[in-house]
Amino acid sequence: MSPESGATALKRRQRRTTLVGWSFILPNFLGFAALTLIPVLATLLLAFTDWNSYSTPQWVGLENFRRMLDSDTFWVALSNTGWYAVGHIPLTLAASLGLAVLLNQKLRGVGFLRTAFFFPYVTSLVAVAVVWNMLLSPDLGPVNQLLKAVGVGHPPGWTTSTDWAMPAVVITSVWRDMGYYMVLYLAGLQAIPAELYEAARVDGAGPWQRFRHITVPALRPTTFFVLVMLTISSFKVFDLVQIMTEGGPGRSTLVLSQVIFREGIKQGRFGYSSAISLVLFVIVLTITVVQFRFQRRNER
Repeated sequence: MSPESGATALKRRQRRTTLVGWSFILPNFLGFAALTLIPVLATLLLAFTDWNSYSTPQWVGLENFRRMLDSDTFWVALSNTGWYAVGHIPLTLAASLGLAVLLNQKLRGVGFLRTAFFFPYVTSLVAVAVVWNMLLSPDLGPVNQLLKAVGVGHPPGWTTSTDWAMPAVVITSVWRDMGYYMVLYLAGLQAIPAELYEAARVDGAGPWQRFRHITVPALRPTTFFVLVMLTISSFKVFDLVQIMTEGGPGRSTLVLSQVIFREGIKQGRFGYSSAISLVLFVIVLTITVVQFRFQRRNER
């Protein structure tokens, strides 16, 4: 074989390898472009227009943002979204870590318990919301019946109370999500070398000291991932709130995603809803970037 023909064969093999690689990633890339990238870019443009889906978009500049800043509903929804995140993120983090540590022990029936705690995450969200609405029913719900049985004279009104509706949503959300993040923490716990715990026991470290000085530092990458995922999911919460309370009573559980849905899908004000979506995206992006920078600083 001449040198020229050998070089040609090598180029053909490289081209074939490249095409095989593209054949694997192209479907995913096309799906991402069609379902995520293009809608995001369209939202960015629509945020500066007035469009109801039946007429040609009219360029209005920053009018949608000025209207948003003047809207009392926007600030109420932003505040509620923040309160939901403040409650949902730390409680889910603590519950999932506690469950993972407990179910990482050699307990009888641990496989069943892991499955039982993970099951709510794959259960229909509608079923979860309906069941928790029944559990938290002010008059006939088992939760308030139990509180009355232990001496609480005036138990919370839960989803019928402006003060307790958001805690009810947070409790339901934590119960549903903690199983999923428990699995992530279990994977992290099982990657920690057992020799570290044995050495700590030999040195006289107790359970709390081993948890604080071995488990927590070793789980830092997992905790960071869980924190980022919880932050994103908390700020875009929609379905659970919509099913449980529809944003009520009043506007006590109204979140930004519901305002976007109402303005865009129900009212046909796609430009205004896109402006709110853009603001929500910037908020989540900013918090995520801060989290990444904080994590990098801790790793140094």
